[in-house]
Amino acid sequence: MIESSAPQWINTLMDTMGAPGAGLAIALENLFPPLPSEVILPLAGFAAGTGRMDLWAALLWTTAGSVIGALALYGVGALLGRERTVAIAAKLPLVKVSDIERTEAWFAKHGTKAVLFGRMIPIFRSLISVPAGIERMSIPVFLGLTTLGSAVWNTLFVLAGYLLGDNWEEVTGYVSVYSKVVLGVAGLAVVAFVVARVARKGKGRRRLERTDPGPAVTERAGSGLPRE
Repeated sequence: MIESSAPQWINTLMDTMGAPGAGLAIALENLFPPLPSEVILPLAGFAAGTGRMDLWAALLWTTAGSVIGALALYGVGALLGRERTVAIAAKLPLVKVSDIERTEAWFAKHGTKAVLFGRMIPIFRSLISVPAGIERMSIPVFLGLTTLGSAVWNTLFVLAGYLLGDNWEEVTGYVSVYSKVVLGVAGLAVVAFVVARVARKGKGRRRLERTDPGPAVTERAGSGLPRE
């Protein structure tokens, strides 16, 4: 059995199923974002380093698990739509509606790039599939971007665990710092996006008010009476 501080069910999956177990754990991590990919992936790399599974198999299965989990969330967004998806998410433990809203804003701003790079950002990496489904992004495009982004993220963490060996759990400390920095930057970007959108709408309303002569003036102009 793999000795670690990871949740016992993750250890059990990898001990009993090997690389497919790691893939299943990652698929579940996509469906339930609070589950720790930064623990699952390095642990899979460590297991590969000790001979419990093949390294290439670990990379392939974890990437397949990421894509399957992402496709499931895409389907949820496509089938339920935004309102019902958010309503269900609000009832789930450890899932924040604010995280979904931030992800939606980021998707609205960056589109396809959000799906690719979102796979490398904590929290966003799972939730980015939801607005992609709601907006019915082309499935081949979605799968291509998700596979590429997931492969990069998974490879980095699996190799980190493989190379660190018994010290694989050190990865979580680095990920914690990375998560705080990236989420902070993403949060600021979303705020800037919202502020810019509100400002544009305000300018549009003021421009319309300046060009609209108003009902009274329009009526006088149509009747031939002199304007005041």
